[in-house]
Amino acid sequence: MLVASGAGALPRVFNGAGILVPADVHVACRLGAIGGTTDELALLGVAFAVRAVRLGHTCVDLATVRRTVDADTDDQVSLDSLPWPEPSEWVAAVSGSSLVGDCCPLRVEGGTIYLDRYWRDECQIASDLLERSEQPAPGVDISLLCDGLRRLCGEGVDPLQRIASASAVLRRLTVIAGGPGTGKTTTVARILALVDEQARASVGRMPLVGLAAPTGKAAAKLQEAVREEATSLDVDDRISGHLAGIHGLTLHRLLGRHRNGSSGFAHNRSNPLPHDVVVVDEMSMVSLSLMARLVEAVRADARLVLVGDPQQLASVEAGTVLGDVVGPAGQRLRMRQPARAVLGEVTGTEVDAVDPPLMSEPAHAVDTPIGDGIVVLRRVHRFGEGIARLADAVRLGDTDGVFDSLGVPGSLGVAGSDVTWIDSGHDDAAQPGVSALESVRACAVEAGRRVVEAAAAGFAAEAISALGSFRLLCAHRRGPAGSRTWASLVESWLASSVDGFSPVGLWYVGKPLIVTANDYSLLLNNGDTGVVVSGEDGRLVAAFERGNEIVRVSPSRLESVESVYAMTVHKSQGSQFDAVAIVLPEPDSPILTRELLYTAVTRAKQRVVVVGRADSIRTAVERPIARSSGLRRRLWGS
Repeated sequence: MLVASGAGALPRVFNGAGILVPADVHVACRLGAIGGTTDELALLGVAFAVRAVRLGHTCVDLATVRRTVDADTDDQVSLDSLPWPEPSEWVAAVSGSSLVGDCCPLRVEGGTIYLDRYWRDECQIASDLLERSEQPAPGVDISLLCDGLRRLCGEGVDPLQRIASASAVLRRLTVIAGGPGTGKTTTVARILALVDEQARASVGRMPLVGLAAPTGKAAAKLQEAVREEATSLDVDDRISGHLAGIHGLTLHRLLGRHRNGSSGFAHNRSNPLPHDVVVVDEMSMVSLSLMARLVEAVRADARLVLVGDPQQLASVEAGTVLGDVVGPAGQRLRMRQPARAVLGEVTGTEVDAVDPPLMSEPAHAVDTPIGDGIVVLRRVHRFGEGIARLADAVRLGDTDGVFDSLGVPGSLGVAGSDVTWIDSGHDDAAQPGVSALESVRACAVEAGRRVVEAAAAGFAAEAISALGSFRLLCAHRRGPAGSRTWASLVESWLASSVDGFSPVGLWYVGKPLIVTANDYSLLLNNGDTGVVVSGEDGRLVAAFERGNEIVRVSPSRLESVESVYAMTVHKSQGSQFDAVAIVLPEPDSPILTRELLYTAVTRAKQRVVVVGRADSIRTAVERPIARSSGLRRRLWGS
């Protein structure tokens, strides 16, 4: 363990125990030197605030931090043996230092310590969202909206989708949450069509729409989903053409760069976005800082629609924004009664019948405007029964339900033929390639054979389709359960079982590719997948799917690509495969969480194979991501 030099005795003790890293201590010492503070208790508090952001938190509660650090601690270190300060004394030392206050690096709220930047972002987001929640969208023609809802969200449409569509037209802030396959992007297309009709009637032109997501791949998928849905909507040609012409952008490209090269974004509160409607998908991946920049850049009179699954993995940076915004809404509506009444009148749906309010709750739990525009979709249209049951059990933290769904190791799960569990703790599954892994091997080889045969024949679309039929997902990149280890294993399976597959050299027929960085010159996004295929002239080309088209690129032009025989769960967010095999790490892995397992399970449409020990599964289900944040409290109250 690296130990910071030049630090005080107390920070060095926690650094040596593996709780703080040298960077945490060095930043604290540097801030102390700038602010003229030498008090070790204060500097230790600063170091823990820096550590919090490094681990994805936006703040640290000094009263509870002692109980939340074991994931970063060496197993041989006893937490109880460390010289933990008494919480009230610790908070007093930090609060009384010259590092706290306006124009200072720290903020203190009760026993919670923030770095000033994250405190400001939290306060700003909460203020902006609450203000936007209170304001109706301007100039809504109710009769036109009712007619549109009857055409676009009539019989057979999930009532919650109808409520969400109406809410997004009526309000300046709407949040559409729900798991994969619940119809979120379908609802977005209907919302945009309804808003088009409103704008054309009120101002005589189509609205300027911004479609965005944290990654280029997610933005492209949102764009294609809207375009595909537009062809089936009961709207006139002008509206369907408008929807088909909307382009998806990353949030960074939407907000733009300063032309003078300075830091920050071109669009902000003083130079807002020109868009009348801004829709952001995959909100679970949006960090606190990026959310702050987005919210301040959206015009006050524009509609903001946030879409995502709060149960998925959170941003790699600090914050759990979508989870905090959805808050206690969880799996039900938390609208106040006036909002329910308006939506019921407009949609013709008895909102209380769809999801009645919990009248026994204390008033402060629901008396906040943020809940009026949040709709959580629940009806799953994509999975088989077994996958849906397993995903629900994971999401709810129901360990018994998870094992009931998985069934007996090595056999089909009792939830249905779409779930299989391979217990890697058994002797016959300890080594990759033995009989217990035959189901994984069979899936990988069958998909690989189809990829190679299509690629060799030059059928790029078929090769890409086959590539999406199976994917092996891992929690880590390295190690025995890492994607690199299992990618090598899958490649060896294919080499020994698939005729014509010869993984020799940098480029070869049937090599599966994943783009690892946005390439704007080739219009390829980070996370796009493709296959090396045989071209018409016999030369090898890399084929990628862009919407309904196939783009062929010379491999020599590709700068940031890797083979994708296996990938991490984080990389798989926003993707769907017919079947997935999930390789879980040992129980002591710090990234083995409920959200990771849920995200992995919900990547599959038809079949899931879970490879892992029983205690790894139990640990994942019982360990939700718990990031410290004050945003939920600011939005929802105590």
